[in-house]
Amino acid sequence: MNSTHPPCSQGIHLIGQWSAAHTTVTLTYDDRFLRRKVLTTATGERFLVDLPHTTSLNHGDAFELDDGRLIEVIAADEDLLEISGDNLTSLAWHIGNRHTPCQVEPTRLLIQRDHVIRDMLEKLGADVRDIFEPFTPEGGAYGHGRTHGHAH
Repeated sequence: MNSTHPPCSQGIHLIGQWSAAHTTVTLTYDDRFLRRKVLTTATGERFLVDLPHTTSLNHGDAFELDDGRLIEVIAADEDLLEISGDNLTSLAWHIGNRHTPCQVEPTRLLIQRDHVIRDMLEKLGADVRDIFEPFTPEGGAYGHGRTHGHAH
């Protein structure tokens, strides 16, 4: 390994298609959408991600370095809104109608903090609470890809 250049990622292994990571890299939802960037692992090692196209990574995917080591992607804790209430299906529809990434769970929805969406949801009768947790929203159409909010 040349000390002037960090190791380079040679590809991505999807969750469930690899084992035995060397270390981890913790990334927010926005940071898990990348093409070319130098990242730093939990052990302080830097490596270059240089993918052929912009890619959406999920918690549990792994980068394979040029020397064969695997670096597991961990979803970082981030500022979120937890949405609950009696009408979760309707609330989920309103969130989706605004193209807002949403983590769907049986008793709650999670979205990135947004005061405008929060106000709308509260007016619709939602219980909304600030939380700090990993964010792993649903993929785009057909279970893959990304949904982008209006701020992209």
